Amino acid sequence: MEKHVRLESQAEARALFGRHDENLDLVEKGFGIKIVSRGDEITLIGDAEETEKAARVFEELLIIIRNGGAVKRHEILYAIKAIGMNKQEDLHDIYLDKIDVSSKRQYITPKSKKQKEYLDAIRHHDIVFGIGPAGTGKTYLAMAMAVNALKKQIVSRIILTRPAVEAGESLGYLPGDLYEKVSPYLRPLYDALYDMVEIGKVEEYIERGIIEVVPLAYMRGRTLNDSFIILDEAQNSTPEQMKMFLTRIGFDSKAVITGDLTQSDLPAGKESGLVQVATLLKEIKGIKFVYFSGDDVVRHELVQEIIKAYAAAVKNGRAK
Repeated sequence: MEKHVRLESQAEARALFGRHDENLDLVEKGFGIKIVSRGDEITLIGDAEETEKAARVFEELLIIIRNGGAVKRHEILYAIKAIGMNKQEDLHDIYLDKIDVSSKRQYITPKSKKQKEYLDAIRHHDIVFGIGPAGTGKTYLAMAMAVNALKKQIVSRIILTRPAVEAGESLGYLPGDLYEKVSPYLRPLYDALYDMVEIGKVEEYIERGIIEVVPLAYMRGRTLNDSFIILDEAQNSTPEQMKMFLTRIGFDSKAVITGDLTQSDLPAGKESGLVQVATLLKEIKGIKFVYFSGDDVVRHELVQEIIKAYAAAVKNGRAK
């Protein structure tokens, strides 16, 4: 079977094909078809069903390009996977959901249907739990939404927190001021923040109290109004800490809690607050739980394979 896809310009063709036609190569391999490019048209040749799927991939990608979106390797791979599995997804709705953050990175977009669901949950709920393995964008997208909310003056400050389990939450014996003590444990939050906002601006915001980065133990006794609050690595919180954190949330605030139920660093026999809360609060309206899987990993494709390998090993009793 042959299927033809019409292009509108050379610029559009360059954006669609990628460097050295690498995007065409990915689609060819993904569907086992042949692609021929001539002038303003590409021809897809192969099995009827696979050719139709490949054509839909190009149609979705062209919608993205024509609406000012970027087409990168991960978007191509996800499109091939989703459409190859006959998933009825409007991929352009995912990739054109732009989160405006700063002048450093003009906008950030979700990379999968689950990430889109997560962003929509944050938009429409005051408390959202993002639960799943590393690399699924839980913390990064929450940070993007926080920066966007601050930029739009929806909130007046951002508060970022993590349990400092490695230090046993007993930080007094460590040398230096609070910032120096907790900085190593909160570094992943800084990494995401610095990727979206200029370093000088971040430092200014921290100095003025517009952005706070604090260990979970220091949240006790506070009421947080008009804030966007992110609790990262929540699987390392105890039930008492989780309750304490959730009851800090005040008026006009939004909280996003992220964690991986398989990666707790708590002492053996100590229950995770994230495990408990997933059962305790699941029926409360206004609270949303979004669960990611290994299929939602958006880092290098090898990371996804590594996660699957470890999951299989744990299932078969060959690893912990």
